[in-house]
Amino acid sequence: MFTTHRATLPGTQAVRTELPPRAGLGLKTGHIREVLGCQPDIGFFEVHAENYMVDGGPFHHFLGLIRQQYPLSLHGVGLSIGGEGALDQQHLKRLAGLLERYQPQSFSEHLAWSSHGPVFLNDLLPLAYDTPTLNRVCAHIDQVQNALKRPMLLENPATYLGFQRSTYDEPDFIQEVIRRSGCGLLLDVNNVYVSCINHQRDPLAYLDALPLHAVGEIHLAGFAEDCDSLGDRLLIDDHGAPIDQAVWRLYRQALQRTGPVATLIERDNQLPAFDVLLAEAHQADELLMLAGSRP
Repeated sequence: MFTTHRATLPGTQAVRTELPPRAGLGLKTGHIREVLGCQPDIGFFEVHAENYMVDGGPFHHFLGLIRQQYPLSLHGVGLSIGGEGALDQQHLKRLAGLLERYQPQSFSEHLAWSSHGPVFLNDLLPLAYDTPTLNRVCAHIDQVQNALKRPMLLENPATYLGFQRSTYDEPDFIQEVIRRSGCGLLLDVNNVYVSCINHQRDPLAYLDALPLHAVGEIHLAGFAEDCDSLGDRLLIDDHGAPIDQAVWRLYRQALQRTGPVATLIERDNQLPAFDVLLAEAHQADELLMLAGSRP
């Protein structure tokens, strides 16, 4: 068991996490043999839970070997926490079985919806931030945490549009969800930057409005860039590029506020050589060490 307590700043409440306050990588099948052969110095690995919701096979064989050597984080993409319908109980049951099998140090999901009735849309879709949505999201998180018998982390989204009926700003909505449900926050710094550029907001002001005392893990990733129909800058959270320098700067500012927190380097598309990802992880480790050395 890997147990750590991250540093906290004065006036904040500690968030307990069993992930070490180091950089980790998303575990990709093309890199597994290299990881097992070289045993790189990495803080933890993270996998998408839905890729392992089967009883056996090579994915489980190799993940079992990885789990013997490294802390593990499971990241869900299919619960549809924000969906209007009831949670899929079979999905939740399989998820609980997976967590029982691997005993990961962290489990997280998204503030989004991805299903409508029996149709799964294979995307993370945005929510209207109003009281009915707040009540629904909190009720769903309660169900998940009760079923899993552990607190979960909720990831702030990357968004490309807003809803006129919203009565909360996004950070205020997240703040209230975490206050009511007792879940933690997965702070995706790339999502903060992407959303703020798309909605012409100040990323640092957005960051400061989040409940940073509740951060149990951080994600870093790259984005793609385009223009919208008005010619304005449009960023797309595609996890297919190196981490942008603007995101690295925002990450450093986040660590000044949170202290060292387990940080995942995400790369799901245009996958480079393992050494390229490892270099980004080492860059994050340097910043985490610097944050930990501050008085």
